[in-house]
Formats: sequence, structure tokens, C-alpha cells
Amino acid sequence: MNIGVPCEVKNRENRVGCTPGGVDTLVRNGHAVYVERGAGVGSGFSDAEFAAAGAVMAPSAEGAWAQELVIKVKEPVAAEYRFLRPDLVLFTFLHLAADPALTHALLQSHTTGMAYETVRVGEHLPLLEPMSEIAGRMSAIVGAYYLSSVHQGAGVLLSGVPGVLPGHVLVLGGGTAGYNASRMATGLGAETTIFEVDAEKMRHLDMATQGSVHTVFSNTHNLTEKLSTADLLIGAVLVRGAKAPRLISRDMLRVMKPGAVFVDIAIDQGGCADTSRMTTHDNPVYLKEGVLHYCVGNMPGAYARTATQALSNVTIPYAVTIANLGITRALREHADLREGLNTWHGQVTYPAVAAAHALPCSPYLPEEG
Repeated sequence: MNIGVPCEVKNRENRVGCTPGGVDTLVRNGHAVYVERGAGVGSGFSDAEFAAAGAVMAPSAEGAWAQELVIKVKEPVAAEYRFLRPDLVLFTFLHLAADPALTHALLQSHTTGMAYETVRVGEHLPLLEPMSEIAGRMSAIVGAYYLSSVHQGAGVLLSGVPGVLPGHVLVLGGGTAGYNASRMATGLGAETTIFEVDAEKMRHLDMATQGSVHTVFSNTHNLTEKLSTADLLIGAVLVRGAKAPRLISRDMLRVMKPGAVFVDIAIDQGGCADTSRMTTHDNPVYLKEGVLHYCVGNMPGAYARTATQALSNVTIPYAVTIANLGITRALREHADLREGLNTWHGQVTYPAVAAAHALPCSPYLPEEG
């Protein structure tokens, strides 16, 4: 199969969909890989490294996008919709529940849309988890940064110092991103509380953190009560493939301290607060209700080399399966890949995406292959 790896064009998105090591793996499996020139520069991978691994260096985006299977990191932006077509399998993060324009572009073009974030093995999302780990850890770091007075924050050092109490971090959601956010916040010395609705998950978090992180059942009453104490609020909620639930209203934000910081990791899926709107690495924060909001839609892109390596480690084995078997047979034989299918022959196949846009859903059935 011919596989394309184009440059990412989203603001400050320095990741690339495949490392030179990934190219080597695909080539050793008998496939041709076309990498757009300069695609890996932001992640520290040169064109020479890709060429040495066996890639054909495409001089333009057209050369990478013209292939049968395109491996990316982020969802296509409007300028890339012209590359969508019926014989294309697109393997990338899509986040369609929060993106009606891209959803309709994929449907109108009859592109096969395979979303990293919905590939599922049991209760695990193996292609999303590495990026959730990075975004979770990063959320505590950027939150601590923006809490400084010079960035309009409240001037609170999360660790505190002898004689001064540490800052208080609230984390919404105890999944991969939430756990990693709490781990980093605790490591910085902050008092940390995770809000969760799954009792078993709270027991697991209590054991995993050896009681260093508090857990509280998530409801509006408990959230509102604790928000007044928070210096940093981290939104890490996830409903697989669906729009993020709006857990924080404007009224709830108003009880927070002036200069508190809110980092919304869930912004890719629409955000978990009424005041959330997507920002970029160039202009990452804004002030609403006295709270500094950080809502960057591609947080891991700030640590592009680590993120690219972590993502490629988990995506390339799936890409090999698709390329070796072809998309129809791969979907028929691999239930985890079927979970990743979001659009197929002009139809939405993922129920949460269909529900988000009030569209009919036509789930893929193995016998269709």
C-alpha cells in the first residue's frame, strides 16, 4: 500500500504522524511511504533521517495526501478538505463530535475516517492514552506557570514554602489525563483533589497515589463547594468519542478566586465549561469571570518530539495492520479498529458522533466486508 505522511498545518503543531522508525517498519512490511518534505523538522526528525529509513520525500502536501492511506496527528483543517476523496483512508485524531464542518466534509467526500481517539481495546483507548498522559502532566505545568502574577494569575506558588500552605488543584475526571495531572500536581507539592463518578476508579486512584490525592464524588454541589478553594482547575473529563459534558457553569466559575487558572484538556471534544473556547499556542489564554482560561486544542504539540515518539509507538502497529490487510479486511478481522471507524461510504458509523450532530448512524458490521 502507498502511505502518505503530510506536514501538520494546525497552529504550532510540530508533531508528525510517523517517526523514521515507523517508516522503517512500514517499508519492511512492503509498503511505500511518502513523507512531505519538512514534516518532521518540528519534532527533531530531518528529511535525511526519513529518507534513510526508506521514505520517498514528497516535495509538497499533494504528494503525501495522494496516497491510499494518510497518517496524520491532528484533524484536517479547512484548507486540507480539498484532499479528502472516496478512495482515501485517513488515520488520525478526528474529534468529530466537536467539529460539524469536518464531519460534513468527510461525509461529502466519502472519505474513510479512522479516529485514533475511538480505537478501543476493552476499556482502554490505546492510541489516545499517550497524548492524555502528556496533556495531563502538561496541564499542571502550564497551570503553575500561569498562576504567576506576571501572567495575570493569583500569584500562588503551587508548592508553597515553609510557613505558607501549598496551592490547591482540582482535577475533573480520574481517567488517564486526570490521573497524570494529579500525579504531576502532587509532585509539585500541591494539595490535589480528583472529582470522579466511578467508585471503583476512585478506589484505584486512592491506591495508585497511596492516599496523596483526595477523591470526591463529582456532582454540582460538591464541585461548587470546592471551587472556592481552588487555585488551579483542570478539566480532564472524557466520554469516548462524544462531546465533553459541561460540568462548569459561569455561576460556578464566579465562586473561584480572582486569578485562579483553568486548564481545559477536554477542549478537543468541545470543552467542559460554559466559558471554554479553543485557543492556540500563539494565544493560549483569556480571562473570563476573573479566571484565566488555558484551552489549547493541541497541547501535546508543545512537546513535539516526546509526543511524536509516544504516538508513533502505538499508531504504527495499527497502520501496519491496515496496510497489510487493506481497510475492508482489517475492519472485518479487528474489532479494535472497527471502534476507530467514524465515517464510511458517506455515513457516520460512530454513535456518539451521529448523536452530536443529529445525523443518522450506520454502524459498520463485519459482514459488510
